[in-house]
Amino acid sequence: MLPTPSTTHLTFTNIYEPSEDSYLLLDTLSLPTETLFLTSRFPTTTTPAPLILEIGVGSGVVLAFAAANAKTIFGRGDVAVLGTDVNAVAAGAAAETVQRAMVESHHSDRGTKPAVLKTVVCDLASAVREGQIDVLIFNPPYVPTPDLPTPLQDLHVGEVLDSQARFERDSKLLELSYAGGTDGMETPNRLLEQLPRILSVRGVAYILLCAQNNPEEVKARVRSWSGGWSAETVGSSGKKAGWERLCVVRIWRAG
Repeated sequence: MLPTPSTTHLTFTNIYEPSEDSYLLLDTLSLPTETLFLTSRFPTTTTPAPLILEIGVGSGVVLAFAAANAKTIFGRGDVAVLGTDVNAVAAGAAAETVQRAMVESHHSDRGTKPAVLKTVVCDLASAVREGQIDVLIFNPPYVPTPDLPTPLQDLHVGEVLDSQARFERDSKLLELSYAGGTDGMETPNRLLEQLPRILSVRGVAYILLCAQNNPEEVKARVRSWSGGWSAETVGSSGKKAGWERLCVVRIWRAG
């Protein structure tokens, strides 16, 4: 079992705390079937180093796991990792988590050490050039809710606030990490629409969904895209309570 990066240096008043969904992504990425798929997709002898992007990086535990265990997961250590989040606090926290994980994993061999780029504050992958991402990981706000959260610009991030206003701001920042609107799919749908432009020709995406997101419909939609796209469930949790059953869908160009 690969080690889980530590997040003990963080507080979770306004950052999503790693939970069952986070750990399902870690378990899925380290499955023998997935490491075989990824190592064969990015062979060291014939392909450049893959660029890995986690959208909604949160605490950084998933991105740190991918970076620190790149040799096992991707069959090569020379990956580049990048994270994005709409929450500036989370972006800063994730950067620290990744750096700590790299130190703890004792990466010192020059030439095979992962390149940690940065964590960027932006919506989805809006700060990334199209067609550049080789591995995309997304644990989206998937919980069905009546409405989407307050727009980010209204949350007063970085301002000095009294205790009540700070509590309200932090609550809304946390809401951004889980509230998905209708069927929990409003944000995942936006990412799916962009995915063919974001991914490289060899790109693959891992997207976490819950049962109420209708993952079978999502997979059917992806398979209908032009260009030979495939979508399969490659990881799942046990049924905990109704819509809380989780799965990880792998999306890639098979043709």
